[in-house]
Amino acid sequence: MERSIGFKERRYIEELRILTRSTAVDCIIDDRFDRVIYVIKPGDMGLAIGKKGENIQRLSRQLGRRLEMVEYAETPEAFIANIIRPAELAGLGPASAEREVDLLLRHREDLGIVIGRNGCTIEKVRLLVRRFFEIVVDDVRVAPETDAAAAPEEEADHED
Repeated sequence: MERSIGFKERRYIEELRILTRSTAVDCIIDDRFDRVIYVIKPGDMGLAIGKKGENIQRLSRQLGRRLEMVEYAETPEAFIANIIRPAELAGLGPASAEREVDLLLRHREDLGIVIGRNGCTIEKVRLLVRRFFEIVVDDVRVAPETDAAAAPEEEADHED
């Protein structure tokens, strides 16, 4: 898939490289939420963030925008897990259309984290997954518990 990067995005990527010595795979300027989303090369996230987040803070002041960074991954599932971290992704479920997926979360408490304030995190997931993998995220659900996980609890109840 071919991604087009404009002049401003190239400039922001270069600013990141100069300031942090890390490599950005891509950069998206999201005017809707007034932020810049960097997709960082695997292994360079520590360089990009800096000690106690000082690189992000300095670059954010320099660019005058809020910055968000996501580490790139080769598979859609690993990439989405990086985007929604610290929430735990249980997997991707099929949706109604061919190139659509549902996000299956391991814990119900993670729904707020994945959706984000005013939907900013789920919108970031949709933007990045569509851009890198040509997949549309349709819905966010909590994964049903497996029978194997539920079985030991049932046995414990019968012993009492």
